[in-house]
Amino acid sequence: MSSVLDDINRDFANNPQGLIEWAFSQGSRPICTTNFRPFEAVILHMVTQVRPDTPIVWMDSGYNTDATYQFADALIQRLSLNMVSFLPTRTRAHREALEGPMPGIDDPRHAGFTQEVKIEPFERALREMQPDVWFTALRAEDTPERAKMQVASRNSDGLLKVAPLLQWTAKDMYEYLQAHDLPNNFDYFDPTKVEEKRECGLHLQH
Repeated sequence: MSSVLDDINRDFANNPQGLIEWAFSQGSRPICTTNFRPFEAVILHMVTQVRPDTPIVWMDSGYNTDATYQFADALIQRLSLNMVSFLPTRTRAHREALEGPMPGIDDPRHAGFTQEVKIEPFERALREMQPDVWFTALRAEDTPERAKMQVASRNSDGLLKVAPLLQWTAKDMYEYLQAHDLPNNFDYFDPTKVEEKRECGLHLQH
């Protein structure tokens, strides 16, 4: 299988649409994750152009900006997305009543916060949905860790992880949005990363 993935990574590294079509042929329970950050409309449009009913999985931490929730709602309507949201087991209000505001990244409690609001909901999504193909909008220029990734890989559980836009630049993403008249959202904040080039840990674990 690794030799097949080697071929796919070579042949489809710069062919997102071809990679998406190939990936759909590799399983019967695909998902596409999103956080509605800048340029997310690109992966959501590409995937649903091939299979409109693909489950779109959102780990909604409860800490998104008002603009992000408004953008999400508008894009869900625009693309008729088949949304499946996974929330933390406690609401933001419940958590903050007991523990106070979100801990900063230098606070030792931040790792537990990240586990609660993002990683546990994602692991619950994997358990409940049992996907065999996972589309993600990861891009190499996002973080040094992502620059080392490949467009197609398998994790330890055999899940096929597909990052069609890995080699795309912000300019490529912008031009795709313009070509397809898609909206964008720049008023975005991820409480588990805080800093733009910092990993939250989800993609390093999965």
